[in-house]
Amino acid sequence: MTSGNKQKHESKNPIQRALIARFKREAAALVRQAAPRTILDLGCGEGFMIEALLQAGIDAEFTGVDLSGPAIADARARIGERARLDVMDARQLIDDGRSFDMVMMLEVLEHIPGPAQMLPILRRLARRHVLLSVPREPFFCALNFMRGKNLTRLGNDPEHVNHWGRAGFHRFVARDFEVLAAPGVFPWTMVLARPRG
Repeated sequence: MTSGNKQKHESKNPIQRALIARFKREAAALVRQAAPRTILDLGCGEGFMIEALLQAGIDAEFTGVDLSGPAIADARARIGERARLDVMDARQLIDDGRSFDMVMMLEVLEHIPGPAQMLPILRRLARRHVLLSVPREPFFCALNFMRGKNLTRLGNDPEHVNHWGRAGFHRFVARDFEVLAAPGVFPWTMVLARPRG
């Protein structure tokens, strides 16, 4: 079964393709601004964002982890040897004493019950920056509904258990991080932030 993430990135819909392309450009611009030498893509799925950053000429050492074996297999087929890709939980990286200049968690936090549990994990893993994104609500659900997706759920993806507006997500991130930039990437909210203290 094709994941929702893969469907999104491989969509033939020209509007969706344009929105995803802008999302990737904004992410690359923020990564370029932060200039990390090592990047962890936490919840990397099929590796679409690592691939986009490589194509954008980002010069960094990439690591991607995900809990899905099939997604990592797909990412390995897509990226090859240009990134280290593993099936693992983020806590294993902490146990191994690993940390990275930047940790990306793009389109992942909306899937995690109790997302606040991830903030201290991100703080442990990120030496300098985090790059985070979530769907911007209520617009994301409304757009899904208007295009006939998830009608019985009023446009809400079955896998999305958390919903943030732009200001609410900034407040959530600000518990542990200082938000440095938040470009407009409608219908998502994206932030570049650094650990407090």
